[in-house]
Amino acid sequence: MAVGAQDTLDKKLVMKYASKQVENHDDIVSKMIDPNKMMETMNDVAEVQRSMLAMSNKLASICAQINSKARYKSGQKFFRSFNG
Repeated sequence: MAVGAQDTLDKKLVMKYASKQVENHDDIVSKMIDPNKMMETMNDVAEVQRSMLAMSNKLASICAQINSKARYKSGQKFFRSFNG
């Protein structure tokens, strides 16, 4: 199996596009995002997510404590109603 243009149409296409430049490396580099700035941004996002998770856990803990105290107090009222 041969590699390359086999018929006349393929050969003409190869001749037409042989001199064309397809990679604009200088243009790509100028549009690139600074890797250090990208890393700083990713670290900031990760820190915000860690903080949100910590606050969510703290809030869940506080709500659980409030609910358990409310159940305890309502249980005491229930038992007092029997004991007079």
